Amino acid sequence: MADCGTVIHIVDDDECLRAAVARLLGVLGFEVRQYASAGEFLLAWPTEEPGCVLLDVCMPGPSGLDLQLALSKRADAPPVVFLTGNGDIPMSVLAIRRGAVDFLTKPVDKEQLLVAITTALQRDAEGRESQRARQDVRRRFETLTPRERVVFAQVISGRLNKQIATSLGTCERTVKAHRAHVMEKMHVHSVAGLVYLSLALGNELDCLSVPQERVMREAAA
Repeated sequence: MADCGTVIHIVDDDECLRAAVARLLGVLGFEVRQYASAGEFLLAWPTEEPGCVLLDVCMPGPSGLDLQLALSKRADAPPVVFLTGNGDIPMSVLAIRRGAVDFLTKPVDKEQLLVAITTALQRDAEGRESQRARQDVRRRFETLTPRERVVFAQVISGRLNKQIATSLGTCERTVKAHRAHVMEKMHVHSVAGLVYLSLALGNELDCLSVPQERVMREAAA
């Protein structure tokens, strides 16, 4: 069941519970790491390996919900599955709203736990692939010249070549050349493709949020 390199992090102050779950997952081929508190986990994290976190709610120090909130602020955070004997409906609703894969109660059914872990690992894999794709698009975008970035921004905003040429103080033929270079470097063949990439990158395209006057000054330099 387990993929090579997959790590399941168990964060729970109940040593017996940690040991029992670790034995179960170890038999299935998972690497398991145990932590007695949220603070202990944070000191050891982040790690590069794919995986997920099995997290208790009530622990000495920061609670499991506190840890989940801290992790939710990181794009590279592993998915969380709550496993607790002290949960209630409001807690479970809050946990799921914050992105938890599942909220399980102790003693947990083996099959139910494995289903939750499988779902969490699938989510982790999808998130890692999405992050790799964004990084790839980012690298392509960074190969554009300042002037090509201006053309990129104006093309995805729906402006025509003539309008772009006027704003840049150049001719349409030059804009068409820049546009062709943008398409080639970004590996797309249509405006829709450029728009898709810009949406996929979101805030990572920080240069597109720079005031247009500044970008044009840089392009003209």
